[in-house]
Amino acid sequence: MIRPIVAYGTPILRQQTAKLNPSTPGLPQLIADMWQTLDNTGGVGLAAPQVNVSLRLFLVDNRLEATPLRQVFINPRITAYGISTCMEEEGCLSIPGLSAFVTRPEHISLSWQDEQFRHHSATFAGVNARIIQHEYDHIQGRLYTDLLPPLSRTLLKHKLQAISKGKIRPGYPMQFPLHS
Repeated sequence: MIRPIVAYGTPILRQQTAKLNPSTPGLPQLIADMWQTLDNTGGVGLAAPQVNVSLRLFLVDNRLEATPLRQVFINPRITAYGISTCMEEEGCLSIPGLSAFVTRPEHISLSWQDEQFRHHSATFAGVNARIIQHEYDHIQGRLYTDLLPPLSRTLLKHKLQAISKGKIRPGYPMQFPLHS
């Protein structure tokens, strides 16, 4: 089932998420729904908070790279950040129509569990490292806009407000925050 993506301004995007365990109710269906939702959007990553579920779970689907990656990450933890950084343009399914240049480490080391709760650890580089960091931020209650300089955030303020009020409509289902 395709789930709506929650828009900028929805409180769940700013919350810390809960760890999962093998008895987490509905987990296989949630993962299946998230894959279907991600495939429908054409994005490269999706975190559980973006489908209104506060769990430490995200997906990465970066099949266009020289090192393709299509993986479920459960209870991930970044264990090391590389020293060198790179500035690249990022967007977000919860912030449709906007993108900005964000500086992030070029390499990260990550530990996580897969769908069978087997433990893994690996080092990721380049675009895969960037996507993982972006999705990891989601399960930490952060957005890429938090990493922008104050002036850049100020310049985006009106566009972000328009998104939170539902004035931007992407080509996929979205859920907008309730405004009084």
